[in-house]
Amino acid sequence: MKKKQRLKWRRLSNILFSIAGGLLAVGLAILLLTFGPLATQELRYTAHVISKEIVPIDKNFGIVIPRLGANAHVIANVDPFDSRAYQYALTKGVAHARGTSVPGAKGNVFLFAHSSENFYEALQYNSVFYLLPKLANGDLIFLYYNKVKFTYVVTDKKFVDPKNVSYLQSKGDSQTLTLMTCWPPGTNHQRLLVFAELKKQ
Repeated sequence: MKKKQRLKWRRLSNILFSIAGGLLAVGLAILLLTFGPLATQELRYTAHVISKEIVPIDKNFGIVIPRLGANAHVIANVDPFDSRAYQYALTKGVAHARGTSVPGAKGNVFLFAHSSENFYEALQYNSVFYLLPKLANGDLIFLYYNKVKFTYVVTDKKFVDPKNVSYLQSKGDSQTLTLMTCWPPGTNHQRLLVFAELKKQ
């Protein structure tokens, strides 16, 4: 009888160990899927392997940020208040907020992309702006629009509440660019905004 009991407990403990191992593996997979892309980009950035000469992947509407190694399509006229529309757009590249300006015109060009809200979105959605906090005043951002290259110079950055949408609006006749992503990576607690001005030719 005791032998049968011992066998029963051994089987039960083996099952419990298997379940615990499986849960640990799932937890590690979630962490890797959520923060793996960020870690990879951080390592590339730290190792200075990001090239200064980046060939844009889209000259009709694209963005290149040399300091970050960012190079992406820009999806035009995306409704920033329609979750379904912008989530789909962000699987293709960076989203351009509907109603904001375009490169070469007066006003503010507003672009946004995920930094990754959770492991599921890290799999589904583009994370072009992971390293946006690394940008500093004076860094260059290139926008390509209708095969014309526009150079913007970073002037400022700030963290704002997610409900603050005032930065979508243009201010005066200046030609500016605003980039936005969620912060900190893996959450959507705040929005990081980077501001830039069109460089005079």
